[in-house]
Amino acid sequence: MPNANLILFVGEALVYVAAMIWLLHLRGRLGLGVFVAALGVMHFIETYLAAVFYVQLPFGVISPGSAVFFSGKLMMILLLYVKEDAATVRQPIYGLLAGNFLTVALSLLLRLHDTVAIVPNRVADIAFIDEMGWLMVWGTTLLYFDSLVIILLYERLGRWLRRFVTARFLICGVVVLTLDQLGFYAALHWVNDAPADVFWGGWMAKMLAAPFYAIAIGLYLNASRHPFLAISDRPLGDVFNDLTFRERYEDLLSRSGQDTLTGALDRSRFEAEGQQMLRDAAAKNTPVSLMIIDVDHFKSVNDRFGHIEGDHVLQNLVATVKATIRPTDRLFRYGGEEFVVLCSGLAYPDALSRAEEIRLAVSGRVTTPNGAPVTASIGLSSAFGDGNGIRELLSQADLRLYAAKSGGRNRVVGR
Repeated sequence: MPNANLILFVGEALVYVAAMIWLLHLRGRLGLGVFVAALGVMHFIETYLAAVFYVQLPFGVISPGSAVFFSGKLMMILLLYVKEDAATVRQPIYGLLAGNFLTVALSLLLRLHDTVAIVPNRVADIAFIDEMGWLMVWGTTLLYFDSLVIILLYERLGRWLRRFVTARFLICGVVVLTLDQLGFYAALHWVNDAPADVFWGGWMAKMLAAPFYAIAIGLYLNASRHPFLAISDRPLGDVFNDLTFRERYEDLLSRSGQDTLTGALDRSRFEAEGQQMLRDAAAKNTPVSLMIIDVDHFKSVNDRFGHIEGDHVLQNLVATVKATIRPTDRLFRYGGEEFVVLCSGLAYPDALSRAEEIRLAVSGRVTTPNGAPVTASIGLSSAFGDGNGIRELLSQADLRLYAAKSGGRNRVVGR
């Protein structure tokens, strides 16, 4: 019987790897969603079998859910990465994680129902759903970390084993499936009081599954003439950022509070950052300077050339100001054609010179569609001579901006 079970295990693995590789290979015709959906649907039976379904093999008690299907899934995720990229492979990883957390959340609500028995001698086993739900969440959480590690390890091994893709798959499988066996057995032992034989038998089966899947995938990549000998030239950090949506997070942060027209930070960011900058400056006893920049006669630009050309003027002005200020300075669109620059660590005399540089740069580089120069008036204030709070600095700079406008425009006014 153990030998018959082993033959069945091999047959199950063959069916699994052949079907999944076929779905992945036909992704151009069927769409990648078919492969991803099949990968996700299998997760429930993997967890169910790993929890309750065990058979005797010559080297121990094994569950096909863990040894065959989960091991195959992890190797399929790595194959998906090789065939596509990190941004694609993260989709099923996060989809599985979200779906299984949702399973647990809904099971907590389902147990609140008063159920009725429709079929004789059959009642809803909510405890079973709870147990399976938590095991599925734990298994998917492990899968998340397994997927990160196996892909990063694959890339790292490529530095030394560029021409040995099967060996890379094998080493990745052995290492990560060993870590996974440790993690999943801990959950099985806690939930079902699984004996140590389950750990050792499962680990041995996974160590046999790793070369089986590695060879099958290597044969497929060779047969499909995939250019797998090449490795990614991207740093591992960039691959990790793609897998964890870090680049999306950083992009969101960079766009959050950003004026969509000009690319300057918006007024909400000024409100949030201005006072904090002054608190930091007070703690370090360093200066902060504030400039208000207003485009002269901007209404006439809109009236003569239209709002689209007016937008171009604002965009060019922001680009010019950004090129003139320091990387540590912060440029905000405060409203309409008014912009605020916050300069941490810049004392009043230096800020006055910088404001003059900005004024000259704007008049020299920004023009209307007919070639006429666009000018700007600037009001300047500095902490702590003009006040200790952001509102005080803003008020003082605004008064000086008004003085610059009244005095003929295209000028800087400070104290």
